[in-house]
Amino acid sequence: MYIVHSTFIVPEHKSDEVISIYQTRSKMVDQYEGFRSFQLLQNEKKKGELTVQIEWETKEHYMKWVQSDAFKKVHEHEKNYPDQELAAIIPTVKKYEVVAT
Repeated sequence: MYIVHSTFIVPEHKSDEVISIYQTRSKMVDQYEGFRSFQLLQNEKKKGELTVQIEWETKEHYMKWVQSDAFKKVHEHEKNYPDQELAAIIPTVKKYEVVAT
């Protein structure tokens, strides 16, 4: 299994707005081959720290998603978000290979 974390910091007063966006997300990734699960995680002590966690069957499945037109479409939408403060946020991405369960 392959897990990708995209962590970003938003102003705490905007965290509910961002959570709402993810609660109504397009779910394009969910239909992609090798997709296993999606979660939006909120740091319990720092409410403005959010992490998108996506699990894939393999790294190869993840790479096919990243190279897809659907991936580009989803991320272009983020860049064009009306709230420019939120649109300008660049996440920290970490990738993990599951080596034991």
